Amino acid sequence: MQSVSTGLKSKTPMGAMMPTGTMMAYVMFLSSAWLVYYFVANGEFSAILTISVMLQCMSFALLGVQVLLTGKSNGISARALTLDAFALCFRLSSTLWLNGYLPVDASGDYIFQAFDLTSVVLVALLLQKILKDRSEEDTAQDSFPVFPVIVGSILLGALLHADMNVRPIFDTLWMAGLFISSLAVMPQLWLIYKTGGKAEALTAHYIAAMAASRALSGVFMWYAREDLTCVPLFGSFNHAVPAILGAHAVQILLLGDFGYAYVKAVMHKGLASSVELIQDCNV
Repeated sequence: MQSVSTGLKSKTPMGAMMPTGTMMAYVMFLSSAWLVYYFVANGEFSAILTISVMLQCMSFALLGVQVLLTGKSNGISARALTLDAFALCFRLSSTLWLNGYLPVDASGDYIFQAFDLTSVVLVALLLQKILKDRSEEDTAQDSFPVFPVIVGSILLGALLHADMNVRPIFDTLWMAGLFISSLAVMPQLWLIYKTGGKAEALTAHYIAAMAASRALSGVFMWYAREDLTCVPLFGSFNHAVPAILGAHAVQILLLGDFGYAYVKAVMHKGLASSVELIQDCNV
């Protein structure tokens, strides 16, 4: 006698099922963000700046999950992580001992810095794995020039920095870190396009989480723009505000195409699907 389907068989596409490690990363982030916002920051708006660095830390954790699940680091840009490392260290040079760019609530006392330090450790471990595993072909493909980004960011930081720390060197480093972080996604996108235009699921989640992190940071800076101060270069024009907001806008603009492809893939195939940035076409 043939059995009749009772609807117990899942119709969810296999690609929509997320690996346990990925699900745990999201659950841990959401739980931590909720705890920080309500019990540490007491619901203060400035806590979204801390949540932004928590999102960034989660993005690196997702790459770590990818490496642990697959045992490989293919498709992850060492140059993007190098820029992230510089950006984090430049920011920490300020936030570890100065208060100018920290959220004013209690999450800015230790939690903000703790997540940035955790991100540095994760980036260092990922870089060690990538550089150990990579072949000559990987090196040739991951070829985005990062040195000009770092040097240019430092020079622009020296020119356009705010004075929230009232210490020009550390104000410059913080601003340079911001400029570097706004461009840090470019080597990853470069690598994706050079290897066929396909981003694996966790790599896509990493990029999306970084974009969300920058968006939250940008929202905070927008609302805090009247509190941002600098020593004007020309007259009384506060150049720090458009410099800071512009840096946040740049990354959102860079990720426009990726964001469309990411949302489309998630909507049609689920959270565990890869993201196609280049569609096959007949010429």
